Amino acid sequence: MSNLATTISSKLANLSQLKQLHAHILQNSLHQQNYYVSLLITHCTRLNAPLSYARGIFESTRDPNAHVFACMLKYYSQLGAHSEVLCLYQNMQSCTVKADASVYTVLIKSSGYAGIVLHGHVLKLGHAQDRYVRNVIMDVYAKNIGSVELARKVFDEMTDRTVADWNSMISGYWKWGFEAEVCGLFDMMTERNVVTWTAMVSGYAKRKDLVSARRYFDAMPEKNVVSWNAMLSGYAQNGFAEEGLKLFYDMTNAGEVEPNETTWVIIVSLCSSRGDPNLADSLMKMLERKQIRLNCFLKTALIDMYGKCGSIETAKRMFEELGVYRNVVTWNAMISAYTRVGYLSAARELFDKMLKRDVVSWNSMIAGYAQNGQSAMAIDLFKEMIVTKEPKPDEVTMVSVISACGHLGALELGNWAVTFLTENRIKLSVSGYNSLIFMYSKCGSMKDAKRIFQEMNTRDVVSYNTLIAAFAAHGHGKEAIELMSKMRTEGIESNCVTYIGVLTACSHAGLLKEGWKVFESIENQAVDHYACMVDLLGRVGQLDEAKRLIDRMPMEPHGGVYGSLLNASRIHKSVELGELAANKLFELEPNNSGNYVLLSNIYASAGRWEDVDKIREAMRERGVQKTTAWSLVEYKGKMHKFIVGDRWHELSDDIYKLLAELKSKMRRLGYESDKSCVLKDVEEEEKEEMVGTHSEKLAICFALLVSEAGAAIRVVKNLRVCWDCHNAIKMISKLEGREIIVRDNNRFHCFIDGSCSCKDYW
Repeated sequence: MSNLATTISSKLANLSQLKQLHAHILQNSLHQQNYYVSLLITHCTRLNAPLSYARGIFESTRDPNAHVFACMLKYYSQLGAHSEVLCLYQNMQSCTVKADASVYTVLIKSSGYAGIVLHGHVLKLGHAQDRYVRNVIMDVYAKNIGSVELARKVFDEMTDRTVADWNSMISGYWKWGFEAEVCGLFDMMTERNVVTWTAMVSGYAKRKDLVSARRYFDAMPEKNVVSWNAMLSGYAQNGFAEEGLKLFYDMTNAGEVEPNETTWVIIVSLCSSRGDPNLADSLMKMLERKQIRLNCFLKTALIDMYGKCGSIETAKRMFEELGVYRNVVTWNAMISAYTRVGYLSAARELFDKMLKRDVVSWNSMIAGYAQNGQSAMAIDLFKEMIVTKEPKPDEVTMVSVISACGHLGALELGNWAVTFLTENRIKLSVSGYNSLIFMYSKCGSMKDAKRIFQEMNTRDVVSYNTLIAAFAAHGHGKEAIELMSKMRTEGIESNCVTYIGVLTACSHAGLLKEGWKVFESIENQAVDHYACMVDLLGRVGQLDEAKRLIDRMPMEPHGGVYGSLLNASRIHKSVELGELAANKLFELEPNNSGNYVLLSNIYASAGRWEDVDKIREAMRERGVQKTTAWSLVEYKGKMHKFIVGDRWHELSDDIYKLLAELKSKMRRLGYESDKSCVLKDVEEEEKEEMVGTHSEKLAICFALLVSEAGAAIRVVKNLRVCWDCHNAIKMISKLEGREIIVRDNNRFHCFIDGSCSCKDYW
């Protein structure tokens, strides 16, 4: 029976067949014999049998020996039930069963770093020379930074090292980034196996050194599927989709190793990063042709892929097909798919239905709100996350929240978020610090933005670009140019975004000579660089030169180029060029209401009211609606929103009373409302009423009412501030003795003592 059972067991492929063997053993009344109990538990481990089933087999023997205990310990260990391992070991000791070396191998593995305390125990019992025990002790030491030297000590004391010992030491050194030590050991090895070579490939891949990883991969005398997966994963995790897919085709063409489920998950992720629907469809056809079973992991990867390709219906169908087999990663993938295309209500519905959420679930939803212009919702959800206490926010969470605060211009909330990450000891990477620079600059606090930049130990191109963009928004042209020079001295190459930031800064500061110099230094000028240069020329009044530059462009101008020309025409009241630019924009951006409004402004300034009416009629015919202007002010952690003529706020009566008082004071100082921005041919008194209740004026009056005397006032507006409001705010800053910082959709205006940082040039 023993030989027969062994023969049958060697052919077991699934749980059903295991249960048939179990029934055969029961029929022959052999189920209490330790040999057969050990055999069944070993296959439970191999086939991932349910815990209740394996435990029932173990409990069927009345007098388990050391081997039965060892098999059950291995089952618990593979299951990750480390507490069960310890309980079973204590039970084994109470049964006075003498543990052999194999028991300590499992026990030390399951105990993690705590297993080190067993080192002395196995020494006393004489198991220290067992090669498996010795290897697992060294492995535990090697995986802990404070003990990696002890692992090397154990390794150096070995007189008969196996390849597994060398591999454990190499893996340990890789874990802590000790590349020199790894290479030293690798060169010393007289015998290497596929595990050794694969460890070198994955080690370099994790350090983002894919050139070295590929060199070791190509040098491998033999490769298994794990080796191929290590190199493919390296490409996938570092954003080299083309190289990864090419390597996969090499793998399939070689025909020596068949892809496994892990391979296919990696390949799907490579296709996901491309976001190419055609590539996604061809991959799906390949999976069908090869009859690959789509398990939960692979289907989850496919949901992510289709989500990134914008094929939401396909992603949704796969999500629903999984049914009860969906895990938290599957739900997260579907939430991300929805948020990526702006389906926030569908994403939130899924999020609310989740029985268990991890930090990725929260991050996906918070980032979804933040990236789709729902910054206030992102912050509200973050506050809800804090209340739940589990899971705890991480850096990814904080980057989304801090960025949301920046978009809102909510400095008070931003400082609260910074305090939270400090108190909770959330460490920030370069990306996290970049988000802080963005937040402070968007909230108008350049002092803090520069401070964060200076405090960074490591900076990347995004760090520089973020601060350069901040200088541009604040009109600090020379500082932006100087920062680009510093960037080069630190060995960081300028990219397309860098030049856009510096040229914009030159434009906002009126630095024509410097702007030309920067523009001409760009090797591969893009259309956006031309748009910036047209904007600079237009702002300084060189409209004809701006038009000539457009005519000389080696590529087709886009909306940004003509938008710059149209705005310059508005500033300098050039009707002819304004009409030319606007007509081009009506073709390129037929639904952009801002272009119609700018041309209307030009006509209104010239008193051409019939043309203003024609523009308004064209907007009606094309279904184009003017964007509603609004202004935000932060007070006690809440953003207060105002629109023109707004009387819904609870302090409206007080706001309008203060506004009337300020108008009276301003008139005594010679203020007259500038009604040129009114797009209707109406009575002068009505025009004055229209400009007099613009959203930024209401927002500033609210801030004056609720803030402390002398405190700076910060306002965020979604459109450009008009000439009348600009003049009025200058006077209010002088009358009230306040610094008033206004961020419109173009730049910052810092009003102090009757002057603006833009020098009336924007």
